[in-house]
Amino acid sequence: MINLFEYQNKVTFPEEHFENLEVFLDAIWSKREKSSFYNEDENREEVQHFIQFLHKNKELKSNKFVGVIHFENQTINLLPKIFYNGTDATQEDIKVINSHVLWWLSYCRKLRFPNYLSGLNSQQADFFEILIYLFSKYTKELLNSSVYQRYIEIENELSYVKGSINFSEYINQNLARGRNHKVNCRYDSFEIDNPFNQCIKSVSRLLLTATKDQQNKSNLNDIIFILDEVSDVEISSEECKRIQFNQLFMDFETVRDYCVLFLENSVSFNYKNDLKLFAFLLPMEYVFEDFIFGFIEKELNEVKAKSQTKYSLDEEKHFGLKPDLLLFVDGKKIIADTKYKMVYADKTDNKKGISQNDLYQMVAYAIRFNATDIKLLYPNSVKNNVTDLKTIEILDALADNKKITIKAHQVSILNNKISIEDLKNNKLTTVFDGVRLQLKQELENIINGIS
Repeated sequence: MINLFEYQNKVTFPEEHFENLEVFLDAIWSKREKSSFYNEDENREEVQHFIQFLHKNKELKSNKFVGVIHFENQTINLLPKIFYNGTDATQEDIKVINSHVLWWLSYCRKLRFPNYLSGLNSQQADFFEILIYLFSKYTKELLNSSVYQRYIEIENELSYVKGSINFSEYINQNLARGRNHKVNCRYDSFEIDNPFNQCIKSVSRLLLTATKDQQNKSNLNDIIFILDEVSDVEISSEECKRIQFNQLFMDFETVRDYCVLFLENSVSFNYKNDLKLFAFLLPMEYVFEDFIFGFIEKELNEVKAKSQTKYSLDEEKHFGLKPDLLLFVDGKKIIADTKYKMVYADKTDNKKGISQNDLYQMVAYAIRFNATDIKLLYPNSVKNNVTDLKTIEILDALADNKKITIKAHQVSILNNKISIEDLKNNKLTTVFDGVRLQLKQELENIINGIS
């Protein structure tokens, strides 16, 4: 098992597989579905961004993605940089890290999430196996109690009239051939063989080729057995997203969102002599941004949050502008921008970690949205927790010297006291309840200008 932290450590990779891995990741980048986690520039870029290949010493270095790659019987874990403490991660460390990623995802707007972690076994140390476990366990339990059915329009030849008659088909195919006793009909039928169940079955088959965990294999096989009458049809993530449910089947929204997550962020295909390879990867900066927005939306009732609406900086609308968050509280407008960057306590750095480009970006936001209060939100980390971050005041000469205040904050998104026993015996919400309350208090103070 290889553990790579974003932009941190380097690991030597077997020379005989080095070039093949690079080709494989290039293929993943070109074959991936365009996920809502990726921005427009990344969707246009052709060179893969998952791993840096240092050819001189045959070393690998992770970029900004987290997840897992299965290649040549080797598991490569790509881990968030905020957990790097200068040493390699143990299997227990990886479980703790993965539990954090799952907790962050539980607040993401793009995914409804079953919040249990109890029952994870010792083999489920890689992030992807945990996700499969959560998906397969929840879906199997749901299908055992209720299988989703919906009305599908059917065209069929019957000996009696049902629904409406397809007269053109009846005339051309039946009357013209002396088969007037058969009627071509269109009618609605309550069917198990529908696009949503086809999507579940397709995703379950995909995951079955990738998982190594026996419990996961058992759950997935049970799902496929329950959906035996459903056609084997591949459904895209966009088709899956468009599926809506009435009040009777709202529990299936969680299954749908899992299917979208797997379809958008995973690639599995035969490569070189039928070897099955797999990768599941998420860009961490967008996970952090989505987590913060979802947390504010769910936990801070007095704050109205609006995220990543695309605006234009110029009147001709050639230059786009997309602040991470627009916050409204007590009639006051605040711009909040998430920065998934490491903040260091460097007393010699007068900028205190705020980059020149970030500052320019925030000033543009302030002018465009007529907002004078701007917050930069950075994650805390296992090594660097900085309390004295920078406050910058700027006078806008074009607006009668109106003062724009830009303040950086480091927010708590880590629970450094999690044990493996906690993960085995408790729900995800219970494990992270302490850090949830701490983050809630921090964000309330930040938004209200207390800190």
